[in-house]
Formats: sequence, C-alpha cells, structure tokens
Amino acid sequence: MTTWKDLKHDLTISQEDQNAIALEKDLIRTMVAIREEKGLTQTQLAEKCNVAQSVIARMESAVHSPQIDSLLKILTPLGYTLQIVPMNKKQSLS
Repeated sequence: MTTWKDLKHDLTISQEDQNAIALEKDLIRTMVAIREEKGLTQTQLAEKCNVAQSVIARMESAVHSPQIDSLLKILTPLGYTLQIVPMNKKQSLS
C-alpha cells in the first residue's frame, strides 16, 4: 500500500508550487480559526455569507482552491478582507 508520504516523496513539486500550497493552507487555517473564534458552525457561516454549507466545507477541507470571489463572500461578512503584502513582511490574515 502506498502512503501519502511515499507518494509525496515521488512527486516533483517546484518551490513556487510549494509556496502557493503553503499560502493556501495558511489562508484556510486562518479562515477556520476566524469562524471558530466567532463561535460559528459551517452552517451558520454559510447562512451569514449567503452560500451553501457545502461551499464552506469544501473550502475548509481544501478539496479545491478557493476562488477570490468565494473568499470575499466569506471574509467580508466576518469583517475581514484580503491584503497583498510583500512576502518578507508577511502579515496575518486575521
């Protein structure tokens, strides 16, 4: 049986792709933390953002890369936005 660790070792992923994956994971973790800080379930957040709960679930489980418009639909009602900053001055999204 092949494990994820074995498969990952065999993959050739560029540093640029690794950076993009790390950024996306950080973004998703931050969004989950914000939702949990506010005491919201996925269903409650979905209602607040006028999206289906499955959209929140897919985004949080990283089933696919979130689209900018989806991120804004979720972040805006929570009182957050996206910000572009130089990588050497990385700031928290929260």
